[in-house]
Amino acid sequence: MTVNVKIMPNVLNGPHVAVLAYDGLCTFEFGIAYEVFGLPRPEMGEGWYRYSVCGVEPGPLRAAGGLTVSADQGLAVLEKADLIVVPGWRAIDAEVPKALIDALCAAHQRGARIMSLCSGVAVLAAAGLLRNRRATTHWRYIASISERYPDILFDAGVLYMDEGSILTAAGSAAGIDLCLHVVRGDFGAEAANSVARRLVLPPHREGGQAQFIQAPVPQEREGIRLGPLIDWMRLRLDEEQPISLLAAKAGMSQRTFQRRFESTTGLSVGEWLLKERLRHARELLEQQLGVSLDDIAAVSGFGTLATMRHHFRKRLGTSPGAYRKTFAGRGG
Repeated sequence: MTVNVKIMPNVLNGPHVAVLAYDGLCTFEFGIAYEVFGLPRPEMGEGWYRYSVCGVEPGPLRAAGGLTVSADQGLAVLEKADLIVVPGWRAIDAEVPKALIDALCAAHQRGARIMSLCSGVAVLAAAGLLRNRRATTHWRYIASISERYPDILFDAGVLYMDEGSILTAAGSAAGIDLCLHVVRGDFGAEAANSVARRLVLPPHREGGQAQFIQAPVPQEREGIRLGPLIDWMRLRLDEEQPISLLAAKAGMSQRTFQRRFESTTGLSVGEWLLKERLRHARELLEQQLGVSLDDIAAVSGFGTLATMRHHFRKRLGTSPGAYRKTFAGRGG
């Protein structure tokens, strides 16, 4: 079966998104990018994304699932793109054409954002765009690609990583999370929520891919004991939760409690609490415009605004005030 990718006349004036197509194309990740950025959305107005497909090589191009694809445009389209999406690459260790590397580096140099989905991170790595940067990809690729690119700071526990002009997603479905994150940043939370509703998905998934990494399945009795405790912890994020108190409530020694909590959640107690407090703070910043930043810091369990600001900068790359302005102060 052959798919001809035709570029419709542009009537939009929003950010220009270019998605790579290549021999050995990963169709699922390619489809994610089209669904979010390329699908016609007249309700979003003329400022919505413009969409192009960039053929890395002359077609027709083989694609997963027995398809062949022909793209109308080549690498020249990257010269004007505002956002370039690299779907999962044909293999994590497959050579990346020099012409593509040069085009991506030139685009990055002039200020374009470049985003990889799943194994597409191999293309960004080969281009040197991830050097000394934080990044992620599917957990099963981390070890092999880290050996070849030890200067990349990989995090296997997150769904996606936003480093400003460089963005990376973990497994294939995490590409949806990253694409919605981009929409949220470009057009606001309401627009991202609208796209998510069309996809029949939550606008933001909590947690990371740590929960999917192969590990022993917790014993049923541990889930029964820890489930209610985790609910209790989530309702008291503004309170101190020392290990000694939590272990006592779980009826375990402190060492056993910490080990079983991590095996159940994929996170240490401290890391889990921090992620939950960040989640709660983000929700309040998006929804409670009349609540002061100091009060949000207290209610979320950070204690002080300075502490909350520190963790926002470190984990989200922004400040609480800027986050509120971006995600609560803009309509779709």
